[in-house]
Amino acid sequence: MTEIQHPHLVTLPYRPSVGIMMLNAAGHVWVGRRTPKWLSRGAPPIWQMPQGGIESGERPEQAALRELEEETGVRNARIVAELPAWLTYELPPELIGIALKGRYRGQRQRWFAVRFDGTDSEIDISGARGQKREFDAWKWVAIDRVAEAINEFRRETYLTVVREFRHLAG
Repeated sequence: MTEIQHPHLVTLPYRPSVGIMMLNAAGHVWVGRRTPKWLSRGAPPIWQMPQGGIESGERPEQAALRELEEETGVRNARIVAELPAWLTYELPPELIGIALKGRYRGQRQRWFAVRFDGTDSEIDISGARGQKREFDAWKWVAIDRVAEAINEFRRETYLTVVREFRHLAG
């Protein structure tokens, strides 16, 4: 089968970003349910870990803690591990020009594991702190279930993150 390439795929850059695996005291991983605009009606929701772009002049670890707070409201978390290499994924051709504001071909991510030291009542996904609401629901899941409901083009990234951070789930 011949793979269809989007004409601008080779000229678009990867978005520099971070991903965050937040683990609670029980070793479960926080995931939020997204319903992006590009998701077709009737499609199952996407569950994912927090992630987001690295701002100009920002170190990846700073971006990770900022994105975590923006997307989940969590401040009581500390970085406990970092993947030593960047992970990259490509958007599928049908999302080029749509997802990631149409400016990127995929993402180049630095992944961090953080330990959540707060209580569930701290988690606020409402966007009440002036941030764009990213999720409409959230839950704690066993680490082996993290990659189940992620979209296919990011699944390999999630499997790598789970494999590398599994020892932190205890």
